[in-house]
Amino acid sequence: MLAILSVTFPFFALVLCGYVAVRRGMLPQLAIPGLNSFVLYFALPCMLYRFGAGTPISQLLDVGVFSVYLLCALAMVGIAMAATLRRSGWNDAAFGALVTAFPNTGFMGVPLLLALVGPRSSGPAIVAIVVDMIITSSLCIALSRMGSGAGREALGRALRGMLGNPMPWAIALGGLSSAAGLALPKPAMQTVGLLADAASPVALFTIGAVLARSQMSVGTGAAAPQPVRALAHGGRDTRHGPHDYVALALMKLLLHPLLVAGAGHAAMALGVPLDPAALTVIVLVACLPSASNVALLSERFGANTGRIARIILVSTSLSFLTFSAAVAVLR
Repeated sequence: MLAILSVTFPFFALVLCGYVAVRRGMLPQLAIPGLNSFVLYFALPCMLYRFGAGTPISQLLDVGVFSVYLLCALAMVGIAMAATLRRSGWNDAAFGALVTAFPNTGFMGVPLLLALVGPRSSGPAIVAIVVDMIITSSLCIALSRMGSGAGREALGRALRGMLGNPMPWAIALGGLSSAAGLALPKPAMQTVGLLADAASPVALFTIGAVLARSQMSVGTGAAAPQPVRALAHGGRDTRHGPHDYVALALMKLLLHPLLVAGAGHAAMALGVPLDPAALTVIVLVACLPSASNVALLSERFGANTGRIARIILVSTSLSFLTFSAAVAVLR
């Protein structure tokens, strides 16, 4: 266990560094969008391209991994929606479901799994990113608009946002390079490598910075407006107490990986071609904390951003122990 913690600790320590930097005023909050842009548009796409180009195309098109992970993502959305819809409404319930089903694979999972499992983790992790970015996110955004009758319009906005995200394009270009056996010229590949190497530390630092900013925004009342029922109780949202966001964070960290492990073993028993090593990777992906970008999406669509930020913060804090324990069990 100590050997595993020695690998995972630096990754979570970088998250803590970003958090402390913003909380102590060493990093201005105005600088966080710049960090996000660097990771999203430069460093992370280069890292994903490099992984995609260096991964056999059969791993990137693994139907077994895709089917099992997608089934469990949809199950998590359904369970979280059923647990919270009655007291939350469509918008908050949908983003609660998204933060429960969407792990932080891009910013945290890919570099962490590479350090723990090695290059064989890249294929299943990329499949998981594609499922979450294209299907899970689009579905939850569409569900968030159901109460207003604008689900189709929201789905269109989600798809347009996905097309503007460079990460799926980087994965696609990497996959094409792998399938065609092509390689960039050496100077270009060295540039890609430099940016890719910067992705992990800057992304992890940025996660901490985003979490600190979200918590500080909640503390100053800058989060999404509270519903009328909350105002009737002195400004407290009685529907979204600590039991709500702690329960959803625990669902993310415990229920999600158990679902993936159970579905994967059931699929293999039924004869689905699923490599046990690939199953281990997607179970570890499911063990990751909630994706930090869900808070940005919830703010854009008018959901309770304070609630989403708390779920992300709790799941990220607890995952240092739960993720390390999962690695110890699975290895």
